[in-house]
Amino acid sequence: MSEGFDFLGFHIRWRRKRGTTKWYVYTFVAKRPIRSVRDKIRALTPKTSQQDLGAVLIRINQIMRGWTNYFQHAVAQRTFSHLQAFTWWRIVHMMRTRHRWRWKDVRRWLTDRNGRWRPITADGIEMFNPAAVPITRYRYRGNNIPNPWALAV
Repeated sequence: MSEGFDFLGFHIRWRRKRGTTKWYVYTFVAKRPIRSVRDKIRALTPKTSQQDLGAVLIRINQIMRGWTNYFQHAVAQRTFSHLQAFTWWRIVHMMRTRHRWRWKDVRRWLTDRNGRWRPITADGIEMFNPAAVPITRYRYRGNNIPNPWALAV
């Protein structure tokens, strides 16, 4: 268990909880599913693509929503943040190549008048932010689990 093992896309292993001396079993996202979702996003956002940005965003949102809903019970907040940044950069590189934009043009496209960054949108479709998905870890329920053999007295 100290090296861990992969099961159904999760990497399960013993780890010491930070700041303590107690050891717990943690479930992380394995490396293979991360590679797989990144490859899917790469396939949808080649630099020379002429696909409509709205259609690309719809498909990327579907992939990222399903992926994050499956892995929301793992220790995955940092992984979700990396996935969001990776997708953002892929779309920005695609749009820069398509329109021959410089960085100044990207800032004009994605910031408001006050200089704050906005999410990528096209035709009313906003890019899904996987970093906003709450992580809900399973906890030990012990006596809270109903026992069908216990007789109520």
